[in-house]
Amino acid sequence: MLDRLYVMFMKEFLELKRDRWAIFRLVVPLILQVVIYGYAATFTISHVATTVLDLDHSSASRALLSRFYATGRFNIVDMAASQAQVTRDIDTGTATVAIIIHAGFARQLLNGQGAPLQVIVDGSNSNTALIALGYVSQITARFQAGAMASAWPQPATPPGGITVSLEQRPWFNEGLNDVWFFIPGVIGTLTLMQVVSLTAFAVVRERELGTLEQIMVSPIRPFEFILGKTVPFFLIGLGDVALVTIFGTLWFDIPFAGNPLVLLLGATLFLLAAVGLGLLLSTFSRTQQQAFALNFFFINPLFTLSGFAFPIAAMPRVLQWFTLINPLRYFLVVVRAIFLKGVGLGALWPDLAALAALAAGMLAISILRFRKSLD
Repeated sequence: MLDRLYVMFMKEFLELKRDRWAIFRLVVPLILQVVIYGYAATFTISHVATTVLDLDHSSASRALLSRFYATGRFNIVDMAASQAQVTRDIDTGTATVAIIIHAGFARQLLNGQGAPLQVIVDGSNSNTALIALGYVSQITARFQAGAMASAWPQPATPPGGITVSLEQRPWFNEGLNDVWFFIPGVIGTLTLMQVVSLTAFAVVRERELGTLEQIMVSPIRPFEFILGKTVPFFLIGLGDVALVTIFGTLWFDIPFAGNPLVLLLGATLFLLAAVGLGLLLSTFSRTQQQAFALNFFFINPLFTLSGFAFPIAAMPRVLQWFTLINPLRYFLVVVRAIFLKGVGLGALWPDLAALAALAAGMLAISILRFRKSLD
């Protein structure tokens, strides 16, 4: 048995060696996608095109606008002279955000009254609009706190009064660096796509070329054939995890606070589930075109429902149920917790147990169906 498995392993690796572009396809796309995600995938926006209408023309209004200039988040593209000009800037796409300071702003602020600030946002890009509004809220809150503490002091706190102060302190990612969030997630998404595609295409290619029947009339048993086809791609998946982990930590200076052995355990369970999925897709495909279509049909929903970019808690309840059978969901929790929090098995065992159950179930269904397709 071991001799036959060895022959199957060597066959797969020799096919990769003979393919001149195999190493290129296995390594270069991974590195490129890590770089693209690291630099392009971010929730932070800068230089938002902004138009300003200042109807107060006071030192207070100028001080507030200087806060917007200083952050670098907003790029003032027009100092409007009228409401109509503001509307035109938003309608034509010249500006995404409009800040309108009404007359009497400084007087109301000095008197301790509410000084309204009107903000108009182009909501056609809801993500940018929400983030920009968040920046506006932060800037105005800091301005109000600074103004009240200096030029417009509030009355003293009455005896026995209670003052509440809110202080934000993010844990595990104090700078709220988006790269620290995305790159560990890339480990799971890219590895899933790579391993599922390799497994499905390798089996389908044998069937499409007619070599599958030749192999099955040889002394190799179906179970040995399945191992010989899946184990090499499992090992390639482990190599992908190691490659992306090392490159991400060195290139983007992402901290790795956890235990590598826990990451290895999580990656092993995750890759077993990915190999099982690839094997299952191969049983529904007769050609590589069919395998490609099925791969696209399954991978995209798995990515969307994984929590990589979209919070699972914000999804409809039905879709949240579907995420429970998504191995990528659990692996993203594991890999991000290991990288940033440094937690171990004591905290991650529920996710690891779910990965183990999914891997066992996926492999069992895939092997049974694959054996039936061979018969």
